[in-house]
Amino acid sequence: MQPDRTEPSVVVVGAGPCGAILANLLGEFAVRTLLVDRELDVLDYPRAVGIDDESLRTLQAIGLAEAAGRDMIANTPLRYYSSDGHCFAQVRPTERPFGWPRRSNFLQPLFERTLRDGLARYSTVETRYGCTLQGLTQDEAGVAVELVDPSGQVETVRTRYLVGADGGRSTVRRLTGIDLVGSTASSRWLVVDVKNDQLAAPYAAVHCHPQHPTMVIALPYRHRRFEFKLGADEQEPDVLKEETVLRRLEPFYDGVPLPDIARSRVYLHHSRVARSFQSGRVFLAGDAAHLQPPFFGQGMNSGVRDATNLAWKLAAVVRGQAGESVLASYDVERRKHATAMVSFATRIGQMYSPRNRATEVARDSLFRVVNRLPGARDYILQMKYKPMPDYTGGLVVPSGSPGSIVGRMAPQPILEAPDGSRRRLDDVLGDWFAVVGIHCDPLEHLGEAGRAEWDRLGTRFVAVQVPRAVPLEERGVAAAATTGAGSWRGADVDGVFADLALARPAEQVLIVRPDRYVMAACRAVELDQVTGRIGEMLGR
Repeated sequence: MQPDRTEPSVVVVGAGPCGAILANLLGEFAVRTLLVDRELDVLDYPRAVGIDDESLRTLQAIGLAEAAGRDMIANTPLRYYSSDGHCFAQVRPTERPFGWPRRSNFLQPLFERTLRDGLARYSTVETRYGCTLQGLTQDEAGVAVELVDPSGQVETVRTRYLVGADGGRSTVRRLTGIDLVGSTASSRWLVVDVKNDQLAAPYAAVHCHPQHPTMVIALPYRHRRFEFKLGADEQEPDVLKEETVLRRLEPFYDGVPLPDIARSRVYLHHSRVARSFQSGRVFLAGDAAHLQPPFFGQGMNSGVRDATNLAWKLAAVVRGQAGESVLASYDVERRKHATAMVSFATRIGQMYSPRNRATEVARDSLFRVVNRLPGARDYILQMKYKPMPDYTGGLVVPSGSPGSIVGRMAPQPILEAPDGSRRRLDDVLGDWFAVVGIHCDPLEHLGEAGRAEWDRLGTRFVAVQVPRAVPLEERGVAAAATTGAGSWRGADVDGVFADLALARPAEQVLIVRPDRYVMAACRAVELDQVTGRIGEMLGR
């Protein structure tokens, strides 16, 4: 669907996963958006191969989680092997704190096709493929974006905001003059994608070695990825020869037919972050804003976090529900965590190449101890070591208490309505702000002014109860009440919110942002006061 060419409120440059998800989110928020990409179609080879539960939660928000998930392998185990071939650690998450598998593998061309197909649902989103950004200038009112179409025709488009999601060599970043700070590792890696793979190894494996570490990743539909660290004396033209690549693969296919080579390429790994994610009305997201080595599989996922964080803020400003000052929170919230993730991925990579055998022995001894301690083993198996965003600045109302859920992503348990139907939390909250009462109805604690403030924002109210708290004879009455103008009432069948209430009795009411981060938490009697602070924060 190609809508009319009314001036867009937002132009997004780059239709990879980050840009396409951002455009889908803006479509959900009914923001007039133009998405441009220099390629005419989806690239036919994979780059990113892993997606986490946070990103799948964003796909849920745009109604594409189920469609994309049909082409994914969920909860793929990850094994770490020492240079002598024994497995010293395994990651196999089964918990779903955010409602989705912690790690899944996919083929990026299929994933991007699903994202682009999803854009056709929105009359407010226009796409132009094969279109190149040539220049940009911004003033107090907006940004003039100079685009060149496939025929070479130049057009200038006016927009209120521009987002550069155009990759590591971002034209938007260059034209805006934002530096990308950090380092590039001197070592090179050969990445080989294969198809028609018959290897019976449905997991990802990291073969740690002082000189020649290797990663092997099982992908859907008989695809597999290999990544080999190259020696200093290995020359790129030689390592890319088909016969040379096949020789590298042979040890993994003992007695099994070799697969077909789909693509081979040599990469350098970058650990870099932009000095700022914003310059006036121009924003950077995804690889345009940060680059990290692939050792932890979080490059694309960090970009999805960017899109999820930025989309609702742009929508709130465009729709007149917040002042422009809220946009500064994007850099405040996202750059710190993106930097932490880049640093973490870089450190993980160092484990892949231990300095020597003595270092390996020490590491293996440590993991033997870890595997004997249930808490430590669970910490590894369930990926609890992953750095999670914890916003202490930006659009949050600090609780002043350590361990608060404020600034963190809210859990997503299953809620049960009085009629017995079950839904994920986000499907109850809707796509905008929500006020959630834990064992209380937040509406009963709001004054007239506070209620009016939330109504202006189009907020939903949810009262989470203990399961089976409603008397049996009142279930029908309670079910009818959920369809009215009051709070949606449901039971927390997983007990997640009950655990929160026990751990943090002062956090009876949660203010959940559209990106599912907790903006504030307070006692029910403090809700009016906190509502006033949030109104000031949003510039209302």
